[in-house]
Amino acid sequence: METAYIIDGYRTAVGKAPRGTLRSMRADDLGAQVVRHLMAQCPQLDPSRIDDVMVGNATPEAEQGLNIGRMISLMGLSTDAVPGLTINRYCASGLETIALAAARIRSGMADCIIAGGVETMSPIPFGGWRLVPNPAVAKAHPDWYWGMGLTAEEVARRFAISRENQDVFSWQSHQKALKAQEEGWLNRGIVPIEVEEVTVVNGKKQGQTKLFQQDEGPRADTTLEALAALKPVFDAKGSVTAGNSSQTSDGAAFVLLMSERLVKELGLQPRARFVAYHVVGLEPAIMGMGPVQAVPGALKKAGIQSSDLNLIELNEAFASQSLAVLRELNLNPDLVNVHGGAIAFGHPLGCTGAKLTVQIMNELERRNQRYGLVTMCVGTGQGAAGIIERI
Repeated sequence: METAYIIDGYRTAVGKAPRGTLRSMRADDLGAQVVRHLMAQCPQLDPSRIDDVMVGNATPEAEQGLNIGRMISLMGLSTDAVPGLTINRYCASGLETIALAAARIRSGMADCIIAGGVETMSPIPFGGWRLVPNPAVAKAHPDWYWGMGLTAEEVARRFAISRENQDVFSWQSHQKALKAQEEGWLNRGIVPIEVEEVTVVNGKKQGQTKLFQQDEGPRADTTLEALAALKPVFDAKGSVTAGNSSQTSDGAAFVLLMSERLVKELGLQPRARFVAYHVVGLEPAIMGMGPVQAVPGALKKAGIQSSDLNLIELNEAFASQSLAVLRELNLNPDLVNVHGGAIAFGHPLGCTGAKLTVQIMNELERRNQRYGLVTMCVGTGQGAAGIIERI
């Protein structure tokens, strides 16, 4: 089998939805800017050598509709010769595209693919504009349609995760994120995005372009006391609050994958190898526990042990599920989300898996370490896990 190498990868800073800097930014424009930056870092690659552009997106409608993968290919590569594909596995969409791209390369069906994801939750609400559940299914299996907050409450109940521990975990996520921003550890992977802002002065519209290049989510004013004062938002008697849940967000991230033969032909130095991927299904009511089943599968496919992992990016959909997963998998907390997670930075659904891949690749290099794991729970009862190896 061919080896699937990651040549490079970048992401946008994450904007707060629905009132952050990227609130008026179209998803296709956002993704195209990242792709253009990615291509500029690899001038040896002629766009005609790219076999596909794979874009993960959890709500492919409205501004994100019309096969946004194809639109980002057209807009980002300035050629109509490269096809585009949109993939939806909810929160794992961005990681799924990377895994599928790697599989095609390893099988010999492709030599070069741009893969990643984009999500703009400011203009498009979670779940989309028009939800139409199957009435018979909703009656027989109501938990299949539960909102993510209710599943987080169910995980907290079944796995005895206290409100206090959830709030402490959330506060720590913000503290780690703030430190990472202060010391510039995340800058390596962030593409400055040109954002057009329009204001009205004396009744006349005025536009100006600004560069957006720092994640908006981390809050310096977050305290344990403030978190403890928040009321539950999904169950009045529950423990899941806005403060111990991931933030709705806008963002995009992409990586460039290549076969070994094309790497050698172009004389490139890969940054990482995509090693293994595993996805599972489980009871929808406790979808947050998906990584508990997905991670062992990925480790087995990679032929390594949990003790071989140097860094772990566990998407913080909710503090309750993150804590339960950490405990059930017996993960070393010192290796998990070393710069904070989605509770601080946000969770731009279809983008997240690719964003975390970019982050862990950069951090493995910074620390001169070998193996990184990216894992997340997925709506309607799924879990995904991918492993990369630094070159």
